[in-house]
Amino acid sequence: MAPELLLFSSTSVHGYPPLGHAMEVMTELVAGARALHFAPFAIVDHDLYLTRVQEILAPIGVSVVGLHAVPDPAAAVEEAEVLFIGGGNSFRLLTALWTLKLIEPIRRRVQAGELRFVGSSAGTNMACPSLRTTNDMPIVQPPTFEALGLVPFQVNPHYLDPDPTSTHRGETREQRIVEFLEENDVAVVGLREGSWLRRRGPSLHLGGISGARLFRRGEAPREYEPGADLSWLLDAEPRFDAPAYQA
Repeated sequence: MAPELLLFSSTSVHGYPPLGHAMEVMTELVAGARALHFAPFAIVDHDLYLTRVQEILAPIGVSVVGLHAVPDPAAAVEEAEVLFIGGGNSFRLLTALWTLKLIEPIRRRVQAGELRFVGSSAGTNMACPSLRTTNDMPIVQPPTFEALGLVPFQVNPHYLDPDPTSTHRGETREQRIVEFLEENDVAVVGLREGSWLRRRGPSLHLGGISGARLFRRGEAPREYEPGADLSWLLDAEPRFDAPAYQA
């Protein structure tokens, strides 16, 4: 079996109900699954978050189980068919995944093709090698920035293009990614809201309604439209400025 991933920039897009822009691809990924396990750890109110996701996914007829509500989340991951990690604060989320000892079983089962993975926003950050291209404030201290590494490149969800008419004088998202590339040699996909990445084994394609911008060290950013084949990114060898965390 081959890895199956669906990485959203966000579930909420202007002009659509939650996941309304992507219900077809979501339905395709969960097809045949008896249940979807949801990781709500990026926000404080886990029960409320679970209820929202259950309502969003009700039309596709999949049962949604909250990992926070089971006696042993790691054991549940070992039996799960589909895992959905939702958005919120990436630092809080990564801290929870390490604390609950979920990193290793998720990584192992997704890479073996035994567990289908869906991420949105912060959940998409978790699929990358590192947390370092999140947009969030470090409200807690995770033991490491090392994430799941389900793809060998970084994603910046909610990517915003520079506005040449803006009077704002703070850093643009592009400037922050360039700063990241000054210290780390790894491709970054600036994934606009309304777009997603779909991995099926060795293939990776950009989907959605708004496209993406790709940043690489020493190169000008490149624009990609929905439907683009980005499979070559799976052959990347990311290099960071600090060693990986050892559990």
